[in-house]
This record gives sequence, C-alpha cells and structure tokens, in this order.
Amino acid sequence: MEKSTIYITRKIPEELLKPYEERFSFRMWEKEDERVPRDVLLQEAKDADGLFTMLSDLVDEELLAQASNLKVVANLAVGYDNIDIVAAKKHHVIVTNTPDVLSETTADLGFSLLMAAARRIVEASKFIEQDKWNEWAPYLLAGADIHHKTIGIFGMGRIGEGIAKRATGFNMNVRYHNRNRKPAVEKELGVIYSSFDELLRESDFIVSVVPLTDETANVFNSEAFKKMKSSAIFINISRGAVVDEDALLEALDSGEIRAAGLDVFREEPIRSSHPLALRNDVVCLPHIGSASTETRTTMIQLCLDNITAVLDGKEPKTPVK
Repeated sequence: MEKSTIYITRKIPEELLKPYEERFSFRMWEKEDERVPRDVLLQEAKDADGLFTMLSDLVDEELLAQASNLKVVANLAVGYDNIDIVAAKKHHVIVTNTPDVLSETTADLGFSLLMAAARRIVEASKFIEQDKWNEWAPYLLAGADIHHKTIGIFGMGRIGEGIAKRATGFNMNVRYHNRNRKPAVEKELGVIYSSFDELLRESDFIVSVVPLTDETANVFNSEAFKKMKSSAIFINISRGAVVDEDALLEALDSGEIRAAGLDVFREEPIRSSHPLALRNDVVCLPHIGSASTETRTTMIQLCLDNITAVLDGKEPKTPVK
C-alpha cells in the first residue's frame, strides 16, 4: 500500500513518529524554534495528505485551494483560530485539535503565573542576579497575598475549572463569567457566577482563559481595566488578542491595576525590548501553558492518532466541529 504523505510544520522528536512510519511518509520542517516559511508551507501542502500544524501556521483558503490531496489538518493546540474552518469544510478537509489532554497542565501554569506575579518572584530572582540584595528589610519586594482573596475566572472551560480547583486550595473566593452558566460546576466547586462587570469590580485576581472569538477580541480594554481594583492583578493564558496591550500598559502606568502575568501576546514571539517585557510589574512567559514534557508528548500522539483515523476513513478522536 502506498504511504500517505504527512507534513509536520515544526521539528518534533523522531522517535514519536516511529510507530507510524509503516503507514506514513513524513516530511518535517527541521527547526524547532522557528516557524515554517509561508512559501515552504504552501509548497509542502500541495502534496500532503495530512498537515500537522502549530498555532503560528495559517491554514486559509489560499493554502486549501492548492492542496488537492489534503484530507486532514491536525493542530497541536486546543485553539484553532489559525485555521479557516469554513474554508476547510468547503474543501472537505477535517480539522482536529488537542483539547482535554492539556487542561490540567495549563491550569498549573496559569496558577503559577498568578503566584509569580503576586509575590514578585521573577523580580526577586533578578534582584539577586543584579547583586542588589544588601540586607533584609521589612518591605523588601513585598507582594500581595493570594490566600483568602477573590479570583475572577473569565471562561469556565476545563482549564478554568482546573484553576478554580487550585484556587480553593488557597481558600480563595472564586467567581467566574462564562458564555453559558454552569450550575454543576457551581455546586461542585462552590464558585459564584458573575456578570463580566461584577467580575472586574470584585476580583483581586482576574484570569483570562477564553478562546479568541469576535466577542472576546479586545475585551480587556481601557474600559475594562478602569473597572478593576487598583490592587488587581491580571493574568492572561488564553490568547493575546483578547487584550488591548496599549490599554494594559496605560492601566499599569496609571496605577489602575497592580500587576500582570502574561503567557500570550498579540504578536508572538515578543523581544526583550517589548514594553511589557521591560516592566518589573509584569511577568512575561513565552507561551508555555501546556509545556510539560508529558503533556506535549501526549498532544503530539493525539495529533498523529487523529491523522491516522481520518486517513483510514474513521472518525478522529477530537474533531473540530
């Protein structure tokens, strides 16, 4: 039987491909920390039966119209805003993602980011690196308590639920806002449903875990930051485009909010010269929400299993509906 051709848009460990090599012929962009150039992606897609993509890879009408053999696009992420789903359906290409398997890992990272921003962990580490620690002082690098504070979770999917569970361990009061109210989650975790405005006004920590949609784009804007407490700390582990970054900078400069922790940005990657990366009151991470060895391996295997299912004429495990 002739092997199907799969193109992978970022270098991944070859040992993970070995169980599939009898079935597929793999081609792969050989750089781990550099996205595949657009012209290379377009050329490779023309001959591919399946694409294994990252969030940085645009799969649009231009690509799909040229990819006559393409049957499946497996995205290594929960999100899929890099893929034109309407165009994919038009060209009879199935799109899959990797939900569920990264929820707990991403919740770990989200709560770690909250703690780092609240307790000024990164700033304190740099303080020693820069040989600034001369003596103990009562308010040296004093941060904010986390326990018994109010956390507002914007988006109560599986990651939001994971953060809520972690927050209860710190005796936090948990509020949430979601497109659909979740009574079962409220009962299980003791969380309180709030309007978006209530969430902004009442929360000491606000964590964004929503997908990027027309409704959530720029939802954290000047008006939103003005409604927050001056002591509030804003955390974003969802998508960079849900935040107006100029408005966030203004809110930090004016003291409308206290600090921020960001794992995602409007344009990625950011450089050390980025205005947010230059601030001591902002903790910036390079989009590592699901980046544990165990979870990333599971995500890769799920993508490969989805591709296999589609090319075998079966239903994939996690199709994007």
